[in-house]
Amino acid sequence: MNRFRPSLSFAFACVTLSVLAIKWPGVGFWGPILMLGGLIFLHEGGHFLTAKYMGMPVEVFSLGAGPRVLGFQWRETDVRLSLLPLGGYVKLAGFNPEDPGAEDPYGFLKQPYSKRMLFYSGGILANLLTTLVLFTFVGADQARVVKAVPRPGSALMVDHVIKGQPAEAAGLQAGDELRRLGPIDFPTGRWEDAVAHIQAHPGQPLSLEVLRDGKVLNLSVTPSTEGGTGRIGLSAGPILYDVQRRAFRPGDFLDGGRFALTTSWRMSGQVFGFLKKLVTLQAKSAEVAGPIGIIRAGSQAAKTGWEVFLFMCGAISLQLALINALPIPALDGGHMALLTFEKLRRKDLTVELKEKILTGGFLLLASLMALVIFMDLLKLRK
Repeated sequence: MNRFRPSLSFAFACVTLSVLAIKWPGVGFWGPILMLGGLIFLHEGGHFLTAKYMGMPVEVFSLGAGPRVLGFQWRETDVRLSLLPLGGYVKLAGFNPEDPGAEDPYGFLKQPYSKRMLFYSGGILANLLTTLVLFTFVGADQARVVKAVPRPGSALMVDHVIKGQPAEAAGLQAGDELRRLGPIDFPTGRWEDAVAHIQAHPGQPLSLEVLRDGKVLNLSVTPSTEGGTGRIGLSAGPILYDVQRRAFRPGDFLDGGRFALTTSWRMSGQVFGFLKKLVTLQAKSAEVAGPIGIIRAGSQAAKTGWEVFLFMCGAISLQLALINALPIPALDGGHMALLTFEKLRRKDLTVELKEKILTGGFLLLASLMALVIFMDLLKLRK
């Protein structure tokens, strides 16, 4: 589906590519870019397959937006790579769902409600299926682990920061790489020694040095006193492990399936919680990951190992599915909501009203996109 008008796509792509070129030269990010492109391809592939199931000819299948760069003709479909590396779209022959007044020579609007809903939900279903498949493989691989030993010399990463504790007040975040805590340097020092040092110095400020998004930050944390010992409220562990695995067993994929379902459910709640904070302007810039943040995180995940990278792919695919399911006009969920409203009303809305609704949804998306870009750029300035 063509969700963003060319002017918005062009502006967004120019900002993103300019920042990558100026602020982030020489960093290998093609892997994450291909990851994003692959997930978008699968999303649009879901729309394409549902359109073919309905017997609707597809005029254009595009990865990217804007002018056509290269491609090939497959039956009646122009499969293309477009100039602007952002999003993608499927255009039905002779009909554009973004234009309520467009001609409908092949009868899309005459299709049953269920088939039109299937078409709009095709991309969402494709991304959900991708998430479950990737998470299942990750979970099945985890079930094979018989021993995991921290790799000598591995850097330490903050796993979790407890709310309301000194570590949160000091500005520490999950994902930070610890470089130094008081007199202990990492990775030469041990986390156990750092814990003992924290416990021995309640109420005394300790210096911290962490690496976040490629930048070194100097912080200070004062351990609270609990039972006479210091506590700052975080857990940390090595980034790299030497893992021993046994051979695959058929039951591993059952464990992987359970892992996929529980993880998807938990992450869905986190996504909706974050969206609420974003809409109410309560989200912090550090919590926002736009295209730049995703690419940087993807590069780090790829260096950590294929399991982490696949997990990240599944997580992003889930986010694409959930965001596209939101009942915002111009998104898949918005089209589905309008279609359902008309079904319950037993009467179509006027073309003029639909155009106003789509325009309002477009402006909302543009505002949210601008906010995400702005908060993403703030992270580069820190």
